[in-house]
Amino acid sequence: MAKVSFHVSLNSVSHVFTDGRLPLRALEDIFLTVPAGQFVSVLGPSGCGKSTLLRIIGGLVRPSSGGVEVAGDAPNRAQATREIGFVFQDPALLPWRTVLGNVTLPLEVTGRRRELAPLLLRLTGLSEFADYYPHQLSGGMQQRTALARALAIDPALLLMDEPFGALDEITRTSMRYELLRIWSAAERRRTVIFVTHSITEALVLSDRVVVLSGQPGRIVADIEVELERPRTPEIERSSAFLDYTDYLREMLNPSRMQGPVVSA
Repeated sequence: MAKVSFHVSLNSVSHVFTDGRLPLRALEDIFLTVPAGQFVSVLGPSGCGKSTLLRIIGGLVRPSSGGVEVAGDAPNRAQATREIGFVFQDPALLPWRTVLGNVTLPLEVTGRRRELAPLLLRLTGLSEFADYYPHQLSGGMQQRTALARALAIDPALLLMDEPFGALDEITRTSMRYELLRIWSAAERRRTVIFVTHSITEALVLSDRVVVLSGQPGRIVADIEVELERPRTPEIERSSAFLDYTDYLREMLNPSRMQGPVVSA
């Protein structure tokens, strides 16, 4: 099991997609540092390059310019397979494999110990559903399975791209606190970069919230979230939480999208 979390650094990263009729500039001049063990959420309007940013960090997309380092090296697919966990909005479970079978898949691919799977099922509240198939699960249970699968390699870096975006509000609220519980209960806190459209979700989960402008995505705010941990649903009614919410709404106002980077 890995005993460290990864430090992430982006230096003047830009990306242009050139496979369409006209070049599409997705990201422009991104400077971002995420210390090991920190939970950072990325907010921004649709089409601002949040998912592209995540894929660049994970080594799935090479930036058009600029430098990316994960644990001191340029990310690559081999590193992604063994040390970086991915969770997307679509759980992408294999329908012919059970919950247990989906969770053990990365263990089989990487040759790690399959006996870790029952521990992951307990951690994510899936022990009673080990023999169920994806079509027998609710959306929330499918995402729990996807999370358990991502955790199977004991990743030093966890990249999450709107993992709860397709869930109903009640399930989504429950899942954000489940993720918080799992992250907090781990032997060491993994570095997490979490893409979301939800201000509430970002504030509940994160140590920092990074706000991207509209296309091309630029960082227009980088906010430290100084709310005490552990966090419970009651925190969402606190004056401090509501102040952060108002502040982030202002940062996401289209009239502020082209302004200078704001730190708080």
